[in-house]
Amino acid sequence: MSSHDTTDNERETGKDRLSRRKMLAILGTTGAAIAAGSTAVWATSHQAGSGNMQVTLLELSSVPDLEENQIVRTTGYYTAGDGGGAEYIIRTAQLPEDGGSVINLANGLQAHLLPVPSVNYALFGAKGDGVGDDGVPIKKAHAYANSAKLPVIQLSGEFWIKETNLIPIQTNVQWGQTIFHIDESYNVRDKQRFLISSAKLQQTISLGAAEKAALLSKLKPGTTIISELAAYKNCLVIVADSNDRIGIRAGYAGNTGWAKEELFVVEEHGRIIGDIAWTFQNYTSLTAYPCDDSYLVVEGGTFYLSGNNPGQNQGYWNNGFSIRRSRTIIRNQWVGLEPGQTDVSLDPRNGFYTFTNSYDVTLENVRLLPWEKDRPGTTQDVPQGTYGIGGSRVLNATFRNVTAEGSTIHWGVFGTNLFKNFRVENCRLNRIDVHFHCWNLYVRDSEIGFHGFTLTGGGDLFVENTKRFGNDFLSFRQDYGAKWDGHIRLTNCRLVVTNPNSEARALNFSPSDFDYKYPIGYGQSIRVHNFVFDFVANPAGTGVCRVMKTAAFSATSQGHRLFFPQLIEFVGVTVTGREKGVRIMEIPNPFGYDVRKPGGYDDQQVRTNCYMRFENIQCEKTPAQASQSVSHVNFMLGGLSTAPYADDRALYPKIEMVNCGDLFVHFKGASADVRITGCRVNSIDAYEGGPMRGRIVFDSCDIQADVIEDNKSFFYLSTQHGVTFLNCTIHPPIVDGTPRPDLLARYEFIDVNNKLQHSHLNTRLSKSLHDYFATAGISILPEYIDMLKSHHEKDSIWMALRKGSTADRPAPSKFQSEIGFVYYDTDLGRMIVWNGTAWSLPAAETGSCHFYGAVNAQTPAGGTVLKRAEGHPTQEALMPRAGRLTACISHIAAGSDTAVTFDIWKNGQLWIGGLAATGNAGETHPLPFPPAADPSFSANDRLGIRVHKPSSAEYNGTIDLLASYSDNL
Repeated sequence: MSSHDTTDNERETGKDRLSRRKMLAILGTTGAAIAAGSTAVWATSHQAGSGNMQVTLLELSSVPDLEENQIVRTTGYYTAGDGGGAEYIIRTAQLPEDGGSVINLANGLQAHLLPVPSVNYALFGAKGDGVGDDGVPIKKAHAYANSAKLPVIQLSGEFWIKETNLIPIQTNVQWGQTIFHIDESYNVRDKQRFLISSAKLQQTISLGAAEKAALLSKLKPGTTIISELAAYKNCLVIVADSNDRIGIRAGYAGNTGWAKEELFVVEEHGRIIGDIAWTFQNYTSLTAYPCDDSYLVVEGGTFYLSGNNPGQNQGYWNNGFSIRRSRTIIRNQWVGLEPGQTDVSLDPRNGFYTFTNSYDVTLENVRLLPWEKDRPGTTQDVPQGTYGIGGSRVLNATFRNVTAEGSTIHWGVFGTNLFKNFRVENCRLNRIDVHFHCWNLYVRDSEIGFHGFTLTGGGDLFVENTKRFGNDFLSFRQDYGAKWDGHIRLTNCRLVVTNPNSEARALNFSPSDFDYKYPIGYGQSIRVHNFVFDFVANPAGTGVCRVMKTAAFSATSQGHRLFFPQLIEFVGVTVTGREKGVRIMEIPNPFGYDVRKPGGYDDQQVRTNCYMRFENIQCEKTPAQASQSVSHVNFMLGGLSTAPYADDRALYPKIEMVNCGDLFVHFKGASADVRITGCRVNSIDAYEGGPMRGRIVFDSCDIQADVIEDNKSFFYLSTQHGVTFLNCTIHPPIVDGTPRPDLLARYEFIDVNNKLQHSHLNTRLSKSLHDYFATAGISILPEYIDMLKSHHEKDSIWMALRKGSTADRPAPSKFQSEIGFVYYDTDLGRMIVWNGTAWSLPAAETGSCHFYGAVNAQTPAGGTVLKRAEGHPTQEALMPRAGRLTACISHIAAGSDTAVTFDIWKNGQLWIGGLAATGNAGETHPLPFPPAADPSFSANDRLGIRVHKPSSAEYNGTIDLLASYSDNL
């Protein structure tokens, strides 16, 4: 075939001959040789008799007269139009044949593929007939595309991959609606079918002693710049210390845990991306994985899997993609079983998509499937977890619009470790899982199915606008310590309860009492806002709903203390589909926690280090039970009053409960500062081996016990720092299902018209109580109403009457012997006051007794009685109250005898005698009492005066006794 023939043929086909410039651009040095004078052939057919025959790549070796540097265009690989047509140059160089870019011909010649804009699988002989293994030519096609840095574009067709593994992808791929059938009977344990990798190789980082020491000093939380690694910018760096083992897996004998590891990306001047969670004392490996400077996009494709994975209890197998390149995006794919096929594998799979040692990877717009594990019966079960998505050591992974749902027999689609900055958006997945060390997980606008969230790790755990089907919304893996060391946020989330008669939990922290070799605990802060337990599909469900589940211990038996959040905030937690509400949480042992912030307790106050706020929660009306029962509680902070706290970093919470419906709560002997607002309080126990070490404030609450009879008090409100009721309403107790206002005193703090404990401001009795007392003919006394209005804990707990008979005067203990307590004595018809020792008048009184008489002769030896009044039967003064004489005043008329003396008689006997008159007649003078005389008298004593006159001269005068009455009554 000559150059003239080629020219004629080009005219016949209407195609222009390649220009010298274009040929040079396409062929490079080869084109230069052709242009220098070599013969070139441009052919789509060759002469065979009188007609044209189309040339395919397989027919090319039979074309006669082929010469070096000739250009040949084929019409297909096997047949014309099968998509395998391309342009080749004939060469004598002996390159390895690959079935597509280099083809061996006769006479020692080869056809070398001329540059193409993209690669498809037909170029390398993929038939797609369902007989052969199309994976062989597909692998060759990708190898060529990688070496030539060309995209692979195969927008349609069906291909069957059988024994081929590790199909290398290092360039962009567009699969469109191409279908791949993967025969899983050829799966192997250590090789995926596709390998997405970087052309850049990992590097071991070697540092000098000084640099290493500087690096180690920065490998700690909070570090943002590591200048020692600046030379490794645009690299994912993984540091590990295999001699420092953490994350020992509970329940797995012989498990040695994980090497302490961290991964981050280094940017300019050593700025790092990725939080550091651990502190390192040393490391045994320090590796850099260079990140590519562009995003590799694998787009489109449908994958049908046969489901007959080989093996029986032989370990994990691979079947899909291994992604080991940073900045990789996989999107718009569908993964499922072949029509009519089922998953019959008895061994687990690693994951159709497995991400490893990579940064900034995305899986979006993908449908894939979880694998069957727990089939009916046991003989066909898969012994380990089996996964649709797997991987480890990944930073910045995004899953967007990914669907992977299944029934209860399917295992969770995710099975990962060491995932950091993990995002899930608008997905429907049957599980999100990170076994060991998730760090920063963000989920929004998604649905999570039967296997839910199973996590351990730290950083941010933010879940928003997400629905979960199951009984635990967030479940923290018990085998790895059920830990989350960071901030947890649930916002506008819903748990659709699928096992309605079992306990459902928004947060489930249930670690084992085990040494996991790292700190475990419940986060640094937890906020749950607008959370719904959904029983719409199961309205008869009786299971308990709990916002947060914790372990019964606060320190392990090895002495390792669990860390506890400094903030817990549950707001807007409701149940839909049934009336039964929720329980908040139970903390039976607060003494050993580590809140990582100082607090404490003394006789003056609780210095809190944790703030708990529970607001607008539809709390469960717990079953009727004894008041001290711990079987069913909405909230409990337990422990003996004598139990010691570990130190000032143990749990000393401030607790606020606002509008939480019915509350059956216990604080036992723990330390807390509690405020309950706008709730119906069923029962509170604040005593266990001693009073609660703190205070309780009830604000605008309804107080009503609903208990069973056990002959004990319905409330135990004994606190070191007091109990306060503000604007609360007291309702009659319900005992064994019946209102019992007659047992109101069993509330312990209240006994109408008798006792009121603690501090009260505007406490009121319910209408039903008023009705009960009115029916019983019992008036609620004003004095008791006053106590309800305002009563201080230091006031007497006993009601003191303010009026009544002398016999009804309140005992001093009822008003704590308050000096100045006023009582209206109806017998006396006057106010009296307690003076500290006795009842008295508000002020002391005085009085006088007047005696008179005229004597004209010498008096007898006993003296003559002076008169009180004419015709008086005894001529004595009756003293109305106790007191004492303060003076005796004598007045002798003019012209009378002044040589007289006087005696004061009491109760018919001489009392004070020999009072001599002094002064002149016509004058008034006091008569002083003898020094030894005691002028005191008692109530109802009778006092009289007798005069002694020694002569017959006349005496005419008066005596006035002045008395000061005691105020004691």
